[in-house]
Amino acid sequence: MPKNIRKRKINNKDISYLNRDFESFRNELIRYARVHYNESVQDFTESSLAGLLVDMASYVGDVLSYYQDHQFNELSLETAVEDGNIERLIRNSGVDIVGASPAYVELELTIIVDAFVDSTGGYIPDTRYLPKILVGTVFSSLGGIDFELLEAVDFSEVDDKGQLFANVSISETNSDGQPVSFSLTRLATCTSAKTQTETFTITDEFVPFRQISLSKPDISEVIYVKDSDDDEYYEVKSLTEDTVYIRQVNDLPDFKSVPERIKMIPAPKRFERIFDSQSRSTTLLFGSGDEDMFDEDVIPDPSEHAIKLFGDRKLVPFTTINPNNFLSTSTLGISPKNTVISVKYRHGGGVNHNVASNQVSVIKTLVTKFQESTPSTQVTRVRASLKCINKEAASGGENPPTLTELRQIALSGQNSQGRIVTKEDLLARVYSMPNKFGRVFRAGIRNNPFNPFATHLHVISRNSDGNLAHSSDTLKENLSDFLENYRLITDGIDIVDAKIVNIGISYELTIDSNESVDVVMQSVNSKLIEYFDIRNFQIDMPIIISNIQNLIQNTKGVVSLLDLDIIGKPRVEGNNIYSDVNFEPLRFTNRGIVYPPPGGIFEVKFPNDDIRGRVK
Repeated sequence: MPKNIRKRKINNKDISYLNRDFESFRNELIRYARVHYNESVQDFTESSLAGLLVDMASYVGDVLSYYQDHQFNELSLETAVEDGNIERLIRNSGVDIVGASPAYVELELTIIVDAFVDSTGGYIPDTRYLPKILVGTVFSSLGGIDFELLEAVDFSEVDDKGQLFANVSISETNSDGQPVSFSLTRLATCTSAKTQTETFTITDEFVPFRQISLSKPDISEVIYVKDSDDDEYYEVKSLTEDTVYIRQVNDLPDFKSVPERIKMIPAPKRFERIFDSQSRSTTLLFGSGDEDMFDEDVIPDPSEHAIKLFGDRKLVPFTTINPNNFLSTSTLGISPKNTVISVKYRHGGGVNHNVASNQVSVIKTLVTKFQESTPSTQVTRVRASLKCINKEAASGGENPPTLTELRQIALSGQNSQGRIVTKEDLLARVYSMPNKFGRVFRAGIRNNPFNPFATHLHVISRNSDGNLAHSSDTLKENLSDFLENYRLITDGIDIVDAKIVNIGISYELTIDSNESVDVVMQSVNSKLIEYFDIRNFQIDMPIIISNIQNLIQNTKGVVSLLDLDIIGKPRVEGNNIYSDVNFEPLRFTNRGIVYPPPGGIFEVKFPNDDIRGRVK
């Protein structure tokens, strides 16, 4: 007898559109037969022929009922269970399915150049030897995580007053105290995503909606897609979009205050990026138009086949229009053919890319540009003097979100209509930020007590060990710029760090004399470690003490729980370093519920040390 094991519940109710199962079908058939065939059939037991026929009909009805319920459930994002349908519904709701996000870090780049005496007799850095650190430069952490430079860093760049943007300090002096060399420092933004270029040979055969699969997983950004004619294919959210915005260097007099301009251009050659959450692979979907054909040749002009109102024409030719010809127009973009497609993209990421501060200090690949007149000896000296360090930890790296997490984001944001009105809209936008800009681990919202039109958005990230860490300034700036497109003009969003509340658990219990003390204690600790996994906690989420008590008491071998305490951890305890939040559990406990400070999130940072139990 088939059983619908995939039925979903909404508000604790089974969704069944026919409301039928095997027993209901069987009872209804027997009732019908006894009413209409009472004189012909008397025995409906399982061993009778009538019982066999009724069971067979009930079985067929149950199977058909199950599949009809299943098909209807797959049409709703809330009740769908098949991964393919969930992905389709998530995309239809406007949420992008993404892979692992890379980490971002701000590095301090320092070089040493010789001193130069200017016209006033003062000592300044010799600007003739200042280099430009180009994109393609790769730095590495002590743990082996590579970070690529996102934008070129020009040490010779000056402001409106002719002063160097770099932070200048004296590096070395002679015996007279006069500067011999200067140290120059500039900030550079780097990402842990790796750059990859792939080429694809496209045959002369026209294929509408051609697809190209990229080899690397977890692609966070497609830098460009070009064909052999150097024509660029632009990325769009949907192939129905025929225009895009591009960045251009501002060559007007105000270029120093506005370095770049935004320009809208037509994009007949475009593509859509599709990510598969199962294989974590990315596919590029191109349009359906044929570049060698004009739309007028594919679809005839109806006016040419209209009947004339006057004249001697008596015969009207019969003309048919093939609906498939509409797919060959450039309405949905051009499909490449007889060319070579070059794709440059960035890939990789994960929570382990969030390296700690002062760890990125290795220069793996250095690409520089000097003035043509710079002597080779100076080039070698300046390149050898380059040093890098990250004063703040890298952040933004996260593992791929699960379909369950994406489903919750889609359910929260599918009615937002591209704007932030409610708290659910804001959270949906925070978690849907493109992963190429990094991703926060948790976000929480609280009202601003000083401004009724503003909201405090608390965010937190994770480090490479999976523990909570404050989000970097770069990640918060990216988040601020991203949310600006959806924010209402009268609303304000203040992005602040969430408070990390490190706690410990202490308990005392008695166990069955027939059980092993070590086995029972290990079982209890394992359950507590799983319960306090940071992935199970949100910002401002309280701890219900009774849940922990039930967890311990329901462990096999535990007779009774004598004592249970939640302990706030100090800043330093042995070799363990915790957050600087001073948490007093008794002060924040009310009716058996322990609340974090406003904008806080609980964390058991070192579970093997912070969860301690004893047997009495």
